[in-house]
Amino acid sequence: MQALQLFGDRDLRLTEVEPPPAPGPGEVQIRIRAVGLNFIDVWGFRGMAFAKRKLPLTVGAEAAGEIAALGAGVEGLEVGDMVVPYGAMTCGRCRACREGRDNLCEDVSGVMGFHLDGFGRELVNMPARLVVKAPPNVEAVQAACAGIAFGTVQHMLFDNARLEPGESILVHAGGSGIGTTAIKMAKAIGCTVYTTVGDDRKGEKARELGADHVVNYREERFEGEVRRLTKRKGVDVVFEHVGPETWNGSLLCLKRGGRLVTCGSTSGVSVQMNLMQLFQQQYRIFGSFGCRIANMRESLDKMATGLTPVIDTVLPLADFAQGLERLESRQVFGKIIVTI
Repeated sequence: MQALQLFGDRDLRLTEVEPPPAPGPGEVQIRIRAVGLNFIDVWGFRGMAFAKRKLPLTVGAEAAGEIAALGAGVEGLEVGDMVVPYGAMTCGRCRACREGRDNLCEDVSGVMGFHLDGFGRELVNMPARLVVKAPPNVEAVQAACAGIAFGTVQHMLFDNARLEPGESILVHAGGSGIGTTAIKMAKAIGCTVYTTVGDDRKGEKARELGADHVVNYREERFEGEVRRLTKRKGVDVVFEHVGPETWNGSLLCLKRGGRLVTCGSTSGVSVQMNLMQLFQQQYRIFGSFGCRIANMRESLDKMATGLTPVIDTVLPLADFAQGLERLESRQVFGKIIVTI
């Protein structure tokens, strides 16, 4: 079967590999139909991975596909079902896994497509416990956004930041895959949405999604504009995933007692911050990585009711590297999906 494998820094090749065996007890075999691209793929593409990774590595951390075969003892799934596999190989035994806090697994083997062979291949075997069935009206290209883009935002906004209807939120990088998702999810519950973008074209598209206020950060300081628009009061929540370039400005955008939730650091990994500001303003800062399996179910349910992902581009598997380069250039609005 075909698989897209990383052989070294920026060295992706479409190769022929042996298909997996028949699924064992408690496993399912998935015929992958669509793979979502994310910045974790860019990091792996650049060689930014941990020592446990072995090359060549099949790429792809987020996907959707159809059940091709069932192992013994699997219930609730049938051949032909559209499903979304979880993006990490968790143990299923530790306290965090038993309590449904999958992204806090104490003995995780690694992230698919980053540490372990991922979903950029025709067939993959997965434990059935790590697979979520999609509603019948959700297509593969949409479902492929549930594992990371939608699931991550669902976990950030509602598990961590506890975003409430009617609150105000600043969403950074409103044209990104998670940025577009955050705008749509926040507007769906009646929030006032402020967002930052890098150009006016993205600004217009963000407004079409429902953003109430758009700031082109290349032309004006977003923190000054947000404070002006909120009459210096600030927002309830900041959705942060940029890192050092926006971190301290993000804190200035928060009202007293406001919440900042972050899942990324695309502009770097270290910041300096004013600790007196942190405790005097009583900010609450949440680190958020990945999602729980329950968040994938919640995300698919939202898709089924019409809150669908924004798709920038759909490419064939052979053009995966082209998609990564497009993502890295930030010339995207929404998600890039590759199909198999």
